Amino acid sequence: MTRRTIVALFGIAAIAVFVLAAALYTKPAPDLAQDVDVNGESVLFRRYSPVLGPVDAKVTLTEFFDPMCETCRDFFPVVEEIVADHQGKVRVVLRYATFHPGSENAVRLLEAARRQNKFEAVLVALLERQSEWASHEGINTALMWELAGGAGLDIAKAKQDAALPEIDLLIQQDMADAKAAGVTKTPTFFVNGKPLQSFGKQELYDMVVEEAAPPGAN
Repeated sequence: MTRRTIVALFGIAAIAVFVLAAALYTKPAPDLAQDVDVNGESVLFRRYSPVLGPVDAKVTLTEFFDPMCETCRDFFPVVEEIVADHQGKVRVVLRYATFHPGSENAVRLLEAARRQNKFEAVLVALLERQSEWASHEGINTALMWELAGGAGLDIAKAKQDAALPEIDLLIQQDMADAKAAGVTKTPTFFVNGKPLQSFGKQELYDMVVEEAAPPGAN
């Protein structure tokens, strides 16, 4: 085999690799909402998942979030606005992605609050003063529980419920689903199974508007 032939073959191989890589890069992201099992569950939705808004809404906004995540706190008012502005058309499914050390404790508290129908009230209380109980140095558990009590939570009952083994299983399942969905940071959003392509508050709002629009609307 001559040197010229070898060079030509390498050139052909390089072109083939480039074409394949380009095809993979431009391949549309999978619609995860279609990957539903016989129980109606998927990596984006579990029957136990907290839901804000009507459960039968046309648009499902799935958020993988961490209670200690500063960006999740910043986005939460936008998420609330989306639900409020689309009367009955949007539901928010919250999934836990406990990437921050110690955030499992906040999840246990939130799940205990859910058993008292205080989930949203406690979540808002924690997010409003997140910088006080959650920091890069660690978590102030006492203050976290104090804030939850101020939101109307029965602390004694909640501390019992927070230790239930099913909450640990819930956290493990959510983390497994986050990995399966390719989630590496919080918050990560999916709208009707489609990932948010360009990260931003306005981009999220616009994507929900597009999904909520009647068929054929511009």
